[in-house]
Amino acid sequence: MTARIAAIDLGASSGRVITARIGADGLDLTETHRFANRPVDLLGTLHWDALGLYRDILDGLKAAGPGLDSIGVDTWAVDYGLIDSSGALLGNPVHYRDARTAAVIRDVHDRVPPEELYAVNGLQFLPFNTLYQLAADRLLDRARTVLLMPDLIAYWLTGERGAERTNASTTGLYDAHAGTWSDDLIGRLGLPRDVFPELRSPRDPAGALDRRTGLPAIPVTTVASHDTASAVAAVPATGPNFAYISCGTWSLAGVELTAPVVSAAGRAANFTNEAGIDGTIRYLRNIMGLWLLQESVRTWDLGAADLPALLDAAADAPGLRSVVDPDHPMFLPPGDMPERITRYCAATGQPEPRDRAGTVRCVLDSLALAHRATIADAARLSGREVDTVHLVGGGSRNDLLCRLTAEATGLPVVAGPAEATALGNIGVQACALGVIDDLAALRARIAATQDLRTYEPAGGTARWQAAADRLTLPR
Repeated sequence: MTARIAAIDLGASSGRVITARIGADGLDLTETHRFANRPVDLLGTLHWDALGLYRDILDGLKAAGPGLDSIGVDTWAVDYGLIDSSGALLGNPVHYRDARTAAVIRDVHDRVPPEELYAVNGLQFLPFNTLYQLAADRLLDRARTVLLMPDLIAYWLTGERGAERTNASTTGLYDAHAGTWSDDLIGRLGLPRDVFPELRSPRDPAGALDRRTGLPAIPVTTVASHDTASAVAAVPATGPNFAYISCGTWSLAGVELTAPVVSAAGRAANFTNEAGIDGTIRYLRNIMGLWLLQESVRTWDLGAADLPALLDAAADAPGLRSVVDPDHPMFLPPGDMPERITRYCAATGQPEPRDRAGTVRCVLDSLALAHRATIADAARLSGREVDTVHLVGGGSRNDLLCRLTAEATGLPVVAGPAEATALGNIGVQACALGVIDDLAALRARIAATQDLRTYEPAGGTARWQAAADRLTLPR
């Protein structure tokens, strides 16, 4: 059997519709439509342009042409839309980089202390986790349903509501042990239980395209709708002893487990337990990722064509001259990232970057250092031996970052596939259609058909520890 499948893949800065033809041996991808995902600052609140994204999705599906056997949707996590009693959207979804949760975090923790939250949800503390957003949402009392972003898109496409598990597990309101919504946490936080829809698992049917889309009634299949869950599904690993880094705007680094690790040490290290496909757990820590580079390039008013020369210059710049903690709160909001990097270096007594190449080298050294620390912590806290690092996503195209990550971790880094999220999305649909048997077969197919590069460690890990010792600025 050969199937033709479409993946709707929305990232924090761009989206695309990718089609695949997949059969007994082959796996061919075609990008039918790519579009920008630009947040909108409206009267001091940062929103997603959800309606614009939906328009672009329909354009992409129309460009894909006839003959699709299935469609799947993945997006980033934590953000959501509120649906009222008429089925309409209540306001544009708010962006996770908006500051609205700052005023409610203390109240949430007064209701349920952080250690009790973690004991149930196993979730890394991030100030924009869905539970804090809902606590700050002034429209919640008018809502009939809360739909996370991929579930919102699927609802608009099909008219059917549901909540996919891998994304639900990022909300802070999901029981990591039971694999269900936590009625206890929802009740103790004073949130309405009936707004959370029934949970779906990857491979479940999610309806068919509504005729009002102007498209045929193509089946929509539930995938691992958190983009990181899809990316991890596409890691071309051949054994269990691997770590992964899904690298783009964010770097999500960790190991794949069969059960959550909910420990005091894990909470102190800010590790999260998120659902993967087939009952797996993504034990990981979020790292700010290439966001610092993206915002620097935007501040300098450069385009994609300028980036290769800038990376070449960064490769020639002195290494580990200055490093920053990419997860420091000062780097979370949009803004002048080079100025913040300079300010951080000054505050920690390090040399300030001399030029743009120095700033980029500082960012990539710092990100490799964060990869090193996170993978070491993941192995220590989970007891999982790690002998290989798989770096997937857009960051796998960054030769310098891959090389630095191998050097920092002292482990071989297998880079690719760059299109891991779309491949995981497509692969789960192929499993649902019976074209691929299971997760292991999907990973073997990806390893056999995609462009992968291996970076061997070059030694010198001691100097990375010396650089880590310079990260002294309090958060």
